[in-house]
Amino acid sequence: MEGLDGRHRDKDGRIEKKHGNTKIKNLKGQYPELKNFQNEDTLGQVRDRYGADSLDELIRILRSK
Repeated sequence: MEGLDGRHRDKDGRIEKKHGNTKIKNLKGQYPELKNFQNEDTLGQVRDRYGADSLDELIRILRSK
């Protein structure tokens, strides 16, 4: 299910979070901060490297550098 904003939503209508197995190549279009990471890296791998619990937290960390 998609909302008017184009983001994927779960059955309850909540915006679904990105999973740790999401490939970085699929996020680079929306998050230019990820451009220096390998396409085949996963979100979980990159979050672990930076000690981030979520994509939002990872982006905040990368923007502060």
